[in-house]
Amino acid sequence: RRPGAAVRMEEEEDEGGGGRGAKSARFVRCLYAVGFLDLFGVSMVVPLMNLHIKSLGASHTVAGIIGSLYGVMQLFSSTFVGCWSDVVGRRYSLLACILLSALGYFLLGNSTTVFLFAISRVPVGIFKHTLSISKALLSDLVSERDRPLVMGRFNAASSVGFILGPVVGGYLAEFEGGFYQTSFICASIFLLNGGLVWMLPWSEENTSNRDQYQDKGTNSFSAKLNHDLHLKSATSRAVTNSNFFQSPWIQVGAMLKKIKGIACSNLWDVFLVRFLMSVAILLYYSNFTLALEERFGVKPLFSGYLMSYSSALGVLAGCLLGPITRLYRHNTYRLLLHSSTFTCVLILLYASAPSIWMVILSSTFLAFSTTIGRTCIIDLELTVGGNEASGTLLGVGQSVTSVGRIIAPLFSGIAQEFSPCGPPTLAVGLALVAIVIMNANKQKYRSHGSVKLKNQ
Repeated sequence: RRPGAAVRMEEEEDEGGGGRGAKSARFVRCLYAVGFLDLFGVSMVVPLMNLHIKSLGASHTVAGIIGSLYGVMQLFSSTFVGCWSDVVGRRYSLLACILLSALGYFLLGNSTTVFLFAISRVPVGIFKHTLSISKALLSDLVSERDRPLVMGRFNAASSVGFILGPVVGGYLAEFEGGFYQTSFICASIFLLNGGLVWMLPWSEENTSNRDQYQDKGTNSFSAKLNHDLHLKSATSRAVTNSNFFQSPWIQVGAMLKKIKGIACSNLWDVFLVRFLMSVAILLYYSNFTLALEERFGVKPLFSGYLMSYSSALGVLAGCLLGPITRLYRHNTYRLLLHSSTFTCVLILLYASAPSIWMVILSSTFLAFSTTIGRTCIIDLELTVGGNEASGTLLGVGQSVTSVGRIIAPLFSGIAQEFSPCGPPTLAVGLALVAIVIMNANKQKYRSHGSVKLKNQ
């Protein structure tokens, strides 16, 4: 009698789950649009910013200081904003970040002095974490098995915006006052994004979020216990959370508790792997244009085309993540290890390339390996650390990457004093260290979340 009842219950869930699945799919596709519009608007403005601040009379040193301050603000704010999204819910934190970023770009469109330019970067530096919160929301909505595929598609959609944005921004910059117009358009795009996020069916998605963890084919006690834990977790981080209206002191206390859980957890090796691979890839790109000119006499225009070509291949790699993860039977650790090893070999191939054709070959495959690696390291963070604090985990990961962006130019400058191949050679060494760390901790990675955050 029990197997028959289980079959009937499964059929009923399938009939009712079709609508929930369709709503969930629409919700995820809307988040793809949010990621596309986000990077489309940003990439319209960012390539023009150095030219604009110099036109305002700033020196190279001042321009560099303002750019560094933005990176420092991102470094310290990403963890707190990610943790805040765990506390108050994804909906209100995502809306707040989008609207405050829109304010920053609106102020940028009114920046007629260097001081106003610097002021306009403050709200963007603190709250421009919309992509991280969107990824945390995707992690809440989809199963662990589907997460790499969904993350890969989200990255691909965002990358398309990053490819198209500079083209539109460069066209608008040709007109008189083009930078100001581009900044206002970027702010308008963020407002449009805010409206899109506000109109999402959050209440319906909250229900489907709670239902997604059901294991229909298993009746064991452990499966029921696992479902109950996931249900409790999904309820605690419900995207329509009313904690946004709680006392700020309560929110701060909850944020500090989550950050303490990260600090006390055994996740240092995961973040160290992310740090090492991030710095390695940044070193590869740090002197790319200059090194090609010195080694092969290639003009900067060709280097720009090659980088755009690599970006387009990165989009394709994001779309192919589904078949690739199925080929690896959803083993994120093994896929990350292989992609990191492939990245290390390709950077070594670039550093020792005897001709420009070898550089093109290495760039072609490097676009695939780095895209896959970025998606896998995020999935590994969430798998090992647990979904209970996905916003905090992604925020800490962004902080780790920000540290890499700060120190990579310094390492690149020192290495380049010896040879144009110095930065990629150093990158190979760092990637090898990351691979050794992954091999040394493979048992923990394979345990799929046995190491959870403390004090949760």
